[in-house]
Amino acid sequence: MKTTKFEELPISEKLLKGIKDMGFEEATPIQTKSIPYILEGRDVTGQAQTGTGKTAAFGIPILEKINTKDKSIQCMVICPTRELVIQVADEIRKMAKYLHDIKILPIYGGQPIQRQINALKKRPQIIIGTPGRVQDHMRRRTLKVGNLQMIVLDEADEMLNMGFREDIENILEDTPENRQTVLFSATLPKSILQIAKEYQENPQTVKVVHKKLTVPSIEQYYFEVKKSKKLEMLTRLIDINNPKLALVFCNTKMRVDEVSDQLQSRGYFSDKLHGDMKQRQRDRVMGLFRKGDIEILVATDVAARGIDVDDVEMVFNFDVPQDEEYYVHRIGRTGRAGRQGVAYTFVSGKEVYKLRDIQKYTKTKIKRQSPPSIGDVEEAKANVILKQIKEVIENESITREINFIEKLLVDEYNTIDVAAALYKIIVSKNRKENIEEECDFGDTGAEPGMVRLFINIGKKHKIRPKDIVGAIAGESGLAGGLVGAINIYDKFTFVEVPKEHANKVLQAMKDNRIKGKTINIEPANKK
Repeated sequence: MKTTKFEELPISEKLLKGIKDMGFEEATPIQTKSIPYILEGRDVTGQAQTGTGKTAAFGIPILEKINTKDKSIQCMVICPTRELVIQVADEIRKMAKYLHDIKILPIYGGQPIQRQINALKKRPQIIIGTPGRVQDHMRRRTLKVGNLQMIVLDEADEMLNMGFREDIENILEDTPENRQTVLFSATLPKSILQIAKEYQENPQTVKVVHKKLTVPSIEQYYFEVKKSKKLEMLTRLIDINNPKLALVFCNTKMRVDEVSDQLQSRGYFSDKLHGDMKQRQRDRVMGLFRKGDIEILVATDVAARGIDVDDVEMVFNFDVPQDEEYYVHRIGRTGRAGRQGVAYTFVSGKEVYKLRDIQKYTKTKIKRQSPPSIGDVEEAKANVILKQIKEVIENESITREINFIEKLLVDEYNTIDVAAALYKIIVSKNRKENIEEECDFGDTGAEPGMVRLFINIGKKHKIRPKDIVGAIAGESGLAGGLVGAINIYDKFTFVEVPKEHANKVLQAMKDNRIKGKTINIEPANKK
């Protein structure tokens, strides 16, 4: 279907600014289809799965329709779980960043009821809640719905599966008849259609048709990884696989900027594509990517549509895509012209549920893999050296070198000893002799095998991750890809480095400068 930019929808400037700050470039299919109907005041029955952007599909119209001068409850969103309540409330708050007169309140079980009663007295206009707790407040008359304009049932089929049908019906019956009713559900079984028939008036049904995966030559894998470790995972996979050309997909422009900057600071030949770039800039980047001058291209889904390069060997989903169709488009960038392609997806926390939806609707299996270790990276680099040795033996003249080696053999060294010694020299040189005596730093609060270091500069000194990585790599010779998590605070920074290299990093960085400021660096205390 034709894509729609948020600027093309009847949305206020302040709301558009909030959406832009979240980094979204255009509406997803469910947003494109739903938002106009909801803004018109129509009842809507939407079929959409988790990860399709349905929160914004109802959140944007809610924020657009709120009367900021009216301090009564104007909209309620009912969700099946407290986790979803918190997630929906957070996302709507982000969209409402510049709408200062709108108050949003999440209410759910497990939280003290009196605290919620006190919060309700502050007159929020939007309530996000679970069925049981919303009904409880309505019975107590601490939640007054006499002026309710809209109610949204999010993941309606899940709520019915959890036994909330009676609660939902009671809530709907106790709210004004002239309210607007919006219902979103992953499936539309008979039970959902019965609720739609009874409690909605001439609803507009909106469905998103999912495309099937048509690229079976692509190997698909996923890794469960913390968000703070995604960059480290990406660099390790790049180092191990050494792809000729690779694409890295992020969900937002801000994430593209961040990942691209960090890759560049680690010495990778990378660049970026997103909607804020002028066409001339995009053309230049694409030209460099096609020629191989750029080996890793970081992009949003929107900007990547014009990419038509046959030699892409790997696709990395740095973020799980918002829509199942986006996944198909992303991985379809590799495995072209009969070649074998590989797609890796990084999954954090509850994103694993989005991944299940992707597998279900693409009818494909995405295999779980264990994260590669630093040892795996070292082994991969060693294999590159062995490959180079084989190529030299098979394709180049080495007569002169053989003569030198034969002199050693006269001294009763065998060929295996000589080859192993030369190999060790090469490996040591490639590592820039950065294997230092491992010191006992104690528990610094770092991941296993890493040491967490404290540096006395931070955000107030305009420090960015690439500044930290660049300084460590430049002074100590440590490969940028081996630098671990970086956490930058106002006045200080924590950075993790492999334990075996920590002493060298400390010595190299001692009394050094970052962005002109002399720094102090030392092992961190455990949090």
